[in-house]
Amino acid sequence: MIKILVIDDDSTICLVLSKSLTKQGYQVALASNGLQGIELARQLRPALIICDWMMPGLDGLQVCRQIKAMPELSTTFFILLTARDTPEDRILGLDTGADEFLSKPIHLQELKARVRAGLRIHQLTQDLHLTNRELEHERLEAAQYLQSLLPTQLATPIKIASRFLPSRQLGGDCFDYYWLDRDRLALYLLDVSGHGLGATLPALSVLQWMRSRNDKDRTHRPHHPLDRAEPARVLDALNQAFEMENYQDKYFTIWYGIYDRTRRQLVYASAGHPPALLLAPEAEPAEAVRRLHTPGLPIGMFSEAQYEQDCCAIAPGSTLYLFSDGAYELHRENGTRWNLEEFVKLLVELRQHDGADLDILLDRLRHIETQPFFDDDLSILQLDFPEN
Repeated sequence: MIKILVIDDDSTICLVLSKSLTKQGYQVALASNGLQGIELARQLRPALIICDWMMPGLDGLQVCRQIKAMPELSTTFFILLTARDTPEDRILGLDTGADEFLSKPIHLQELKARVRAGLRIHQLTQDLHLTNRELEHERLEAAQYLQSLLPTQLATPIKIASRFLPSRQLGGDCFDYYWLDRDRLALYLLDVSGHGLGATLPALSVLQWMRSRNDKDRTHRPHHPLDRAEPARVLDALNQAFEMENYQDKYFTIWYGIYDRTRRQLVYASAGHPPALLLAPEAEPAEAVRRLHTPGLPIGMFSEAQYEQDCCAIAPGSTLYLFSDGAYELHRENGTRWNLEEFVKLLVELRQHDGADLDILLDRLRHIETQPFFDDDLSILQLDFPEN
């Protein structure tokens, strides 16, 4: 049975409301003052509260403010009973948290109509909260599933550490790394446009597409030729396979590289992605960072897009960072956005004083971000190349 709480210091009004609401099939509880009403609300958790505005002790506005501040009662529909009907009074009541007003003297037909409307809104709000909880549960499951597909960390012959922090909405970050053969390491990180499962599912499709070709190479099964040691060709193949119109207008950025440990050479290509950062060993801050980036539109935008690749030598003891833009597009206290330049400075600073430690880096990023959750997924790879 639906519970309704009436809070009023006038016993006659309490009696009238109780009789009318009971006849309509509601379970009615009565409180003669604000403190008693708040306590009953905690115990009963009614769907709807009718509260007099003018009462000794706590008035209706104070009761409403306290009720709405309780998470377990925040969706309770709150009707203020009052003889005050100026626009200023109604604005004050609404700003306090009241959902509706009932004028004195009470008209029973109006009472019935406002209660029915209030209960419908309460039920819709409850349904919305339930849906949100279910969506949150599904988001967590999706994030856990994606996390389970990401590669484990490596210790030798190259130390690779990675972190994946999904945003509250869940985005489209994904990454992978694996050996093509005993000397060549492939690695990439991609970021699908948008948020939610609509961005996560295409990311998983790309991960599966890349891994299926890796498996076919190992088993020598027939497949379309794809030289995965040529980054520009890989990006071109992805661009042909993942056109926007076939994936709900989703495109993605990606950085893809091949490291040859015998040559100490990194070949790479990017498609609209932030540059990878190569930190040389024991260099001065101004000379410490090299940005590895090639021109190219995000994957899926235009089928005729062209991609280029570049290469660089890797000095012993260098460190490579590959990341999504969620690592540096943070909110600062002054309302501005953090940026890539500041992220680069932070990496150099941490490397000089705290060493290359992703947990320390993420802790600093959490302190910079002023919002309780990251706007976007935050993914980062750290490759520490051996010193000999």
